[in-house]
Amino acid sequence: MEPLIKIQNLTIGYDRTPVLQNVSLDIFENDFLGVIGPNGGGKTTLVKAILGLLKPMEGKIDFRNDINGNKKPIGYLPQVKHIDRKFPITVADVVKSGLMMQNGSLSASNVKQKVDDILNETGIFDIRTKPIGELSGGQMQRVFLCRALISNPKVLILDEPDTFVDNRFEGELYEKLRVLNDKMTILLVSHDMGTIVKYVKTIACVNGNLHYHTSNRITQKDLDEYNCPIQIIKYGEVPHIVLNHHHE
Repeated sequence: MEPLIKIQNLTIGYDRTPVLQNVSLDIFENDFLGVIGPNGGGKTTLVKAILGLLKPMEGKIDFRNDINGNKKPIGYLPQVKHIDRKFPITVADVVKSGLMMQNGSLSASNVKQKVDDILNETGIFDIRTKPIGELSGGQMQRVFLCRALISNPKVLILDEPDTFVDNRFEGELYEKLRVLNDKMTILLVSHDMGTIVKYVKTIACVNGNLHYHTSNRITQKDLDEYNCPIQIIKYGEVPHIVLNHHHE
């Protein structure tokens, strides 16, 4: 099976300083990949590389033909803390921006209908005219999830979506992702391993390099071998984690 995204011998970083070195990874159709690792280990850097926001120092990233050249764009839900709340834009305009690659082929009425439909689906139609600066963290996540999904992407990337959200929306989000995974590949960056192992199918441990784990069942021995400074502590059926001391 040809992977949707093929990362080969990738070294990438900032100001000529590598953050990730010699990373290789194949991401397949309908995979649900959980990306874990310590702060500063390179999780977000990996996402930026896939999105084309960082140019590789070495190696390359290849995309399958049906997502190459924006034929089927990649949906992206960024971290809320990286959103400029002072930017003068409404909820509806943010969501509509997810159709930028398709606006030429859609009429204004079709664009409006698609925006209204997805806002209704996520329960935030009533705030469609609000400026983003007036939104709560949970509302903001819903808005950017709508933006990521409105183009019906083949791949959905979420960068720590459980940050700054309430418990209710967190549960709704993961259940929605479970359903969406039937029709798209999902790459989920998270620090909450105790939650994501219930949903993901495979795991990538990222800490300067990358180790791919072919299932969501991961042991402390696996993490130690992957140089991923996470300690698993289990209570009942729900796994919890804490980060061990590590050096950046």
